[in-house]
Amino acid sequence: MPPSAATWRLVDRVTVASIWDGGTNGAVTTAAAEPLPDDVETLKAMLLAEREAYRAKVRDQVLLIEKLEHQIAQLRHERFGQSSERRALLDQLELQLFELKEAQAQAETAEEIAVPQSVTVPSFERRKPARRPLPEHLPRERVVYPMPVACPCCGGVLHKLGEDVTETLELVPRQWKVIQHVREKHSCRSCEKITQPPAPSHPIARGRAGPGLLAHVLFAKYGLHLPLTRQSAIYAREGIELDVSTLADWVGASAATLMPLVEAVRAHVFAAERLHADDTTVPVLDVGRTRTGRLWTYVRDDRPYAGTGPPAAAYFYSPDRRGEHPEAHLASWAGLMQADAYAGYDRLYAAGRRPGPIVEAACWAHARRKFFDLARLTKAPIAIEAVARVDALFAIERDINGLPPDERREVRHERSRPRVEALGAWLREQHARLSPNSQVAKAIAYSLNAWNALVRFLDDGRLCLTNNAAERALRCIAVGRNNWTFAGSDAGGRRAAAIYTLIESAKLNDVDPQAWLTDVLARLQDHPAKRIAELLPWNWKNLQQQQQQRAAA
Repeated sequence: MPPSAATWRLVDRVTVASIWDGGTNGAVTTAAAEPLPDDVETLKAMLLAEREAYRAKVRDQVLLIEKLEHQIAQLRHERFGQSSERRALLDQLELQLFELKEAQAQAETAEEIAVPQSVTVPSFERRKPARRPLPEHLPRERVVYPMPVACPCCGGVLHKLGEDVTETLELVPRQWKVIQHVREKHSCRSCEKITQPPAPSHPIARGRAGPGLLAHVLFAKYGLHLPLTRQSAIYAREGIELDVSTLADWVGASAATLMPLVEAVRAHVFAAERLHADDTTVPVLDVGRTRTGRLWTYVRDDRPYAGTGPPAAAYFYSPDRRGEHPEAHLASWAGLMQADAYAGYDRLYAAGRRPGPIVEAACWAHARRKFFDLARLTKAPIAIEAVARVDALFAIERDINGLPPDERREVRHERSRPRVEALGAWLREQHARLSPNSQVAKAIAYSLNAWNALVRFLDDGRLCLTNNAAERALRCIAVGRNNWTFAGSDAGGRRAAAIYTLIESAKLNDVDPQAWLTDVLARLQDHPAKRIAELLPWNWKNLQQQQQQRAAA
C-alpha cells in the first residue's frame, strides 16, 4: 500500500510527516522564508551588509590560503630541503672535490702498479696539495733498510754519506691492558710488625675500571653520542666482554664521583653578570611510550666583550617545560639574560623579584629567522627587506666582536642606533598596512612585541646581538637525540645534564674532554674538597701548560 503524506503549516515553521499505515515514520523541520521588506533604504542596507559579509569571508579565505601555502612550503622544505642552502651547496661542492681527488689518486696508483718498474713513464704535471707537517709530539719509529756490505760495482768498502728520511703517519689499534696494583708486605725482624702500603684510591667505589676507561665510556656516550649498547658491541669485537649493565653501573658511579666538579662549574656560571639561556626537548622512556622532557642550558661567555672570566655551560634537566624550572635554576641569580621570548621567563623579569630582577635581552637571530623563513619560502618582499636590514646590524657586530664594553657601546650608538630606529619605524608602518592575520604581519608583531628587549643591546656593551651561544651549547643534545633515541628515565636526564656540563665546558676552553676527565677521575678521590677549583677545565689547562714549560726548560 503506497504511503500517504500530510502537511501542517504552523506559524512560520513547516513540518513534513510521512505516515505508513497510519504511523509516523519521520519528520523534518525547516525554517520558512521570511518576506523581504518593501522599504528601499532597508533593502539597500541589507544588500550592503551582505556584500561586507561576503568581502570579510573572501579576506578570511585569502588569509587562510596564505597560511596553508606557507605551512605547505615549510613542510616541504623540512622534508626535502636543507636547513641551510649555502651549507648544503658547500657540502655538495666539497663532496665533488673529494670524489675527484680520490678518483685521480686511484687512477694514478693503478697506472703505477700496471707499469713495470724498469719502464720510465713521464708523469703529467698537476699542482700538488700543500701537506701539513706531521705532528712533532708523536713518537718516531725508525725503520732502517739494510745496505749491502760492499759496493755492488767494485766490491769496495762503503762509507755513510747521509740518509733520506720519508715520514708516514700510521695508526696503532687501541690496546687493552690490565694494571696490577701490587702492595708488598714486609715484617720487622725485631718486633714482627707487618707493614704494607695503603690501598690506592679508585675512581669509583665499585668496579675494576681505570680512570682512562671510565673517561672513554663517558665521553663516547655523551661527547660522541655512542649508546652503551654500541660501545659494548665495539668492545666485544676487540675481545673484551663488557655487559651494558656493567657500563651503565660505571656511568652512574662516575657521575656521582664527578658531582663536586659539576657543582663547581655551575657556581662559576651563575657568578656571571650576563647569561645566555635556552632549552631543548629530549625524549624520555616511559611505560609503553616515550614522553618529552627538557634540557636547559645557561652559558657564561664573556669573550665577546673582552671579559676575563672563562666560558662555561651549565645544564639542567626537567620532565616538562613549566616556568617553575628556570625559576628554580636562577633562584639566587640576577643580571642580564639573553633568551628567546618564552613566556615561562616572564616572572624572572618582574621588578620586585628577589634577589633582584633579571634584565631581558631578546635575540635578533630569532626575530630574523621568522622573516628569513618567509623570504625563503614565499619570496615576500617585506620579509626580504627586513632580512637585509637586520643583516646590516650583524655586519657591525662582527667588526666589534671582542672589544671592551665601552667601545662596543660607542660604535653601536654611532652606527647601529640609526639603523635600528629606522627599522622600528619601517616595521610599524608595514604592520599598519597588513592584515593582522597575515604571516608577514605575525613576523613583524613578534619583533615589535619584543622591541624593548631587542634594542637593549644598544646601551650595554656587554650584551650580544643574539642568543647563539646557548643554541650552540644545545647542538650536542640535538645530535645525540638521533643516536641514543631517548633517556632511560628522569634520573638519566639529570645524569646527562651533569656530564654535558663537564664536557661542553671543557670544549669551550679548548680542553680535550677525555684527557681532562681521565686525569680528574684519577685524582678526585684524594683531592681536597676546598681546592676543587684547581680541577676546573681552565685551571687544569693552565697547570698542564706550566708543567710542560717546566719540563721543556
